[in-house]
Amino acid sequence: MEPAASLRSLRDHPFELLLELERRAKAAALGAQPGATQQWTGVAFRMGGETFLIARDEAREIMGVPTVVTRVPGARSWIRGLANIRGQLLPIIDLKRYLGSGETQDGRNTRVIVVNHREVPAGLVVDEVLGFRRFSEQDFHREPPPTLIRCDSYLTGSFRRGSEGWPVFSLKRLVESPAFLQGSN
Repeated sequence: MEPAASLRSLRDHPFELLLELERRAKAAALGAQPGATQQWTGVAFRMGGETFLIARDEAREIMGVPTVVTRVPGARSWIRGLANIRGQLLPIIDLKRYLGSGETQDGRNTRVIVVNHREVPAGLVVDEVLGFRRFSEQDFHREPPPTLIRCDSYLTGSFRRGSEGWPVFSLKRLVESPAFLQGSN
């Protein structure tokens, strides 16, 4: 089947069409570079003085901390409350506090990472978002480096660049974990 015909067949399925366009763009970009390898793109963020990565597709958006967050009676201390984001209620979670490493202090660089998950909406407060980072997939190691923040069960591995280790934090593992889902006292 010719490429245009397969795109045409996806016109009534916008999400699948976007995925196919992204796949083709990546293939074209890699094909244009001799000896190129597969790329992994993630979002780097800082929490408690440590830097982590999350897969680009696990974050829906990055935003500032909402000015109005309504506390929920009986909720755990790591749940800051609910915020109205463009007409949708979003639970705002202090990620560092959830992990038992102290409270995140709001500052100029403090951000909320909105999790891209169909069933569990959540906005995670972190110290700072550093932007996109790209790595060659061959630089991935299944063994994550040791971290000061106790988050081993949410790490899927790490990327190495020189002497630096970039732990990969799985938002999917986090929001699907029983401990996270039990947000009430």
